Amino acid sequence: MRVEGFQGKVYEAAELSPPRPNSPITTEDDNDNNGEELFVPPLNFAMVDNGVFRSGFPDSANFSFLQSLGLRSIIYLCPESYPEANNEFLKANGIRLFQFGIDGCKEPFVNIPEETIREALNVVLDVKNHPLLIHCKRGKHRTGCVVGCLRKLQRWCLSSIFDEYQRFAAAKARVSDQRFMEKFDVSGMKHLPITFSCSKR
Repeated sequence: MRVEGFQGKVYEAAELSPPRPNSPITTEDDNDNNGEELFVPPLNFAMVDNGVFRSGFPDSANFSFLQSLGLRSIIYLCPESYPEANNEFLKANGIRLFQFGIDGCKEPFVNIPEETIREALNVVLDVKNHPLLIHCKRGKHRTGCVVGCLRKLQRWCLSSIFDEYQRFAAAKARVSDQRFMEKFDVSGMKHLPITFSCSKR
């Protein structure tokens, strides 16, 4: 299996630095693929935890890579309809789509619906939905909030949660997102499944 560029790196749960923007690194033998298929991850792809991944919006160039993950579910965090090509890919591969439409507003007009985040987290916590991909448009703000709230459930300290969020959001990091994660109350959420890396066994 060949992977094109820096984004093809296999991410461990503790290694969450996002890939550089789509600027594939080529080598001398890249022009001769020996008939092998290239696997191109979506923008900002990374492993979150066992059976949970995150990314920006995947397009047809990413379908072979997503297929290699053996996904059962996708959590889509935008209000817009899912593209027909993506829907066809889901149907062909038996992948279930969970859509939680969160508007992509810019500060100071950001309104993050807490109940929607909770519903998305409940899908993430159900291991019957794994392997699972969480994505929005760029894999930064909406995806970052869901992952950040998951980290609170995993009892990460806030500085680590914010550090992870900022690595993906970079210059687009929002104070409102971080404030939301800080105030998010996980006390009413169900316990983490034992498959998650920090769960008590």
